Amino acid sequence: MKLYIVGIGCGSRKGITIEAEEAIIRSDVIVGYTVYIDQIKSFYPEKECLSTGMRQEKERVELALRLADEGSIVALVCSGDSQVYGMAGLAFELSVSYPDADIEVIPGVTAALSGGAVLGSPMTHDLALISLSDLLTPMEKIEKRLQCAAEGDFVIALYNPSSKKREDYLSRACDILLKYRTSSTVCGYVRNIGREGQECRILTLGELRDTAVDMFTTVFIGNSETKVINGKMVTPRGYRNV
Repeated sequence: MKLYIVGIGCGSRKGITIEAEEAIIRSDVIVGYTVYIDQIKSFYPEKECLSTGMRQEKERVELALRLADEGSIVALVCSGDSQVYGMAGLAFELSVSYPDADIEVIPGVTAALSGGAVLGSPMTHDLALISLSDLLTPMEKIEKRLQCAAEGDFVIALYNPSSKKREDYLSRACDILLKYRTSSTVCGYVRNIGREGQECRILTLGELRDTAVDMFTTVFIGNSETKVINGKMVTPRGYRNV
């Protein structure tokens, strides 16, 4: 039958697009990571919801595919966007074993955009999204990507910047960036985007290096043009100079 891979945004009801909500309403069952299912249950209490825990992505996707293959309409929900660090890619990879599951990807607002809006407009020009989690990507490759993005003067949004097992990953990333950018480079972070307890701060790259963050935080590194305007983090694109 049908499998919707649905990006639900930052997790608040306001962050769910109309298209995403329509897909969820049409679905017989909703599948997702436990934290996201707990959020969705409060919005759609009448829906059957099934969840799996952390690091059970393959099992979660196969459950959704199997249900769709057997004739159900299924919504597999992802935080933010369904492609950006989401389950859409894995669903297509595994779909060869479930030929009767018709997959449709429903986009959502990823943290780089919803968090950027909280800070102001840091993502106005060319940008790079980089996850500091090395569960699926070798640290050597992450460090190379950081180096290239910094050297190319991209605005950078960092996902998964720290955890209990990776407390120094953000400071290590900042050390790489400081080879190409000044310590006064404008940066920012947002924690719990769109949810209760949301907090944000604009600071310099030098200050960011010694700042503690967690997995619920998205970090923004400005480029050489990024500035603070009326208390907001802004990256100009150059329209005023045309």
